Amino acid sequence: MSKYIFVTGGVVSSLGKGMSAATIGALLKARGFKVRIRKLDPYLNIDPGTMSPLQHGEVYVTEDGAETDLDLGHYERFLSQNSHSTDSISGGKIYYNVLMKERRGDYLGATVQMIPNVTDEIKEFISSGLVEEDFVICEVGGTVGDIESLVFLEAIRQYANDIGRKNAMFIHVTLLPYIETVKELKTKPTQHSVKNLLEKGIQADMLLCRCIKNISEAERAKLALFCNIEKSNIIPAVDVDNVYKLPNLYYSAGVDQRVLEYFNIKSEEHSPNMQKWEELAKRIDSVKEKVNIALVVKYGDASDAYKSLNEALHHSAWDENLDMQIKWVNAESLEKMQDITPVFEKITGIIVPGGFGERGTVGKMKAINYARVNNIPYFGICFGLQLAIIEFARNVVGIKNANTTEFEHPCSPVISLMTEWISKGELEKRSQNSDKGGTLRLGSYPCKIVETSLAHSIYKVDFIHERHRHRYEMNTNYEEIYRSNGLYVTGRSPDGVLPEIIELKNHPFFLGVQFHPEFKSTPFKPHPIFSNFLLAAKRAGGG
Repeated sequence: MSKYIFVTGGVVSSLGKGMSAATIGALLKARGFKVRIRKLDPYLNIDPGTMSPLQHGEVYVTEDGAETDLDLGHYERFLSQNSHSTDSISGGKIYYNVLMKERRGDYLGATVQMIPNVTDEIKEFISSGLVEEDFVICEVGGTVGDIESLVFLEAIRQYANDIGRKNAMFIHVTLLPYIETVKELKTKPTQHSVKNLLEKGIQADMLLCRCIKNISEAERAKLALFCNIEKSNIIPAVDVDNVYKLPNLYYSAGVDQRVLEYFNIKSEEHSPNMQKWEELAKRIDSVKEKVNIALVVKYGDASDAYKSLNEALHHSAWDENLDMQIKWVNAESLEKMQDITPVFEKITGIIVPGGFGERGTVGKMKAINYARVNNIPYFGICFGLQLAIIEFARNVVGIKNANTTEFEHPCSPVISLMTEWISKGELEKRSQNSDKGGTLRLGSYPCKIVETSLAHSIYKVDFIHERHRHRYEMNTNYEEIYRSNGLYVTGRSPDGVLPEIIELKNHPFFLGVQFHPEFKSTPFKPHPIFSNFLLAAKRAGGG
C-alpha cells in the first residue's frame, strides 16, 4: 500500500512548501522508492491559466497539456520525472466537478454538502490514477487558517483515518522569525500555527521550520513541548543560497530517515544515493567564466513569473561552468528611450520570453532589433518568436503595418489566431470568441527540424517533442518573402502546417521557438537550446 505524506504550511505564505515537498520526494527517490507528488490548490479558479503571473507566478505546463501551479515545475526538476494533468487540482475544479455531478443526478436526489460530497471529491483526486507508487506526497496550497483551505484540511484528515493513521504523515512547514533586537528565533507563531492545524483535527508529525539560523536545543525542546511533536522531528529548514542544495541539507538533518522510521520502513534496506546532488552542489559553487544575459520582460524582475526560464538558464550555466548574471530589463522602460545602447552595455545575449498582452511589446521589439542589428545572440520564446517576426517584417521586409491580430485588426497579419490543429489525433478548433482559459495549444507536440539548420545542430535529431502554450502563430503566407530576406522556418509540425522554429541566417545566434523549452530542463539534464545560447553569448563576449 502507498504511504501518504501531506505537506501543509502556516504562519505566512511562500515559505517553500512546494520546494520542501519536492526535496522530500527527491530524497525518497534517491533511496530507490517510486514517488508521486500532487498539488491541491484551494483557490476558486479552475486552473492558473487565466491568473496573472504577478499574483501567482508562472503557469507551468505538463507534458500532457495541463496548465498548473509552478510547484509542479519544482517536482519535475527535483525528481527528473514528468508530472501529469492528474497531479494538480484547484478548489474551483473540485466544486465544478461536484456541481456537474449534481446536475447529472449522480447524487440521486441527496442534498449536496461540503461533507461528504466535496471532501469525497478531494479524496478521490488524492487516490486516483496511481500506479504502485511507494509514496504519494500531497502539498496543500495556501496557509492554515485560510477560509479556502478548510475543506481541503478536512479531506486530508478524513483520508488519513480512512487508510490508517500510520499510513499517512503530516508535515507542517512554518516560520521561525528572527528578531534582531533580541537576537532570538521566536517560536510562538509556529506554536499558534500548529494549534490552528490541531483545531482542524490534524496533529502534525514533523515540523520543517524555515529560519535564517540553526535552532538551539532549547528552542527545539520548547517546540516539541508546545506542539506535541517528537524533538527529533523538528527540523531546521535553514535558508540556503541555492535551492538545489536543499536535498543535501534535508538529508543531513535526517528528514528522509525520520520519514522512514515513522512508516516503520527499515532504512538500511533502502540506502540513499546522494552522489548526483553532492556533485551538483560542487558544480554550482565552482563556476568560473562570466556571461551577462538580458531578459527583456513585461513583469519587471518578478522572477516567479519566469521561474522555469530562470532555472533552465542556470542549469545550462552550471553545466557549462559559467557564472551567468541575469539583467532584468523592463520592456516598458525601453519604449521611452531614444538610445537603448546603455541598457545592453556588457550584455552578450538577449532573451525575450513568452507573455500575453500588448503592454511592453514596443520595448521588446526595440531589444530584438538591437540584437539583430548588432549581432548579439538572441533567443525568442513563444511570444519572443512572434515579436521577432513582427520586427523583421516591419524593419527588414518593409511591411509597415505588420502586426498580430491579437492586438490590431485590420493589419498585415504576420501573426494570426490558430483556428485549428491536430491534438492527440483529433481536430481542435478555436475562434476569437472562445473562452480564454484552457483553450490554448497546450502540452507536448512533435516538430520536424530541417537538417542543415542551427536547430538541428543543437538537438542533433530530426524530430523533437516540446511543450506549448499559445493561441497565435506565424502566418505562413509571408514565409517566402521572409526567406528571400534571410529569415527561415527550420522547424515545423510533422504535417508541415505549423511553424515551430525560425532562424536568421548570417547571424551568430538568432533563434525563435514557438514552444517553451524551459519546461523540460532539469539540473541533471539541461536543455540544449539554453546551453548553446549561453555558449554563443560567451563567444560574443570574447570567451
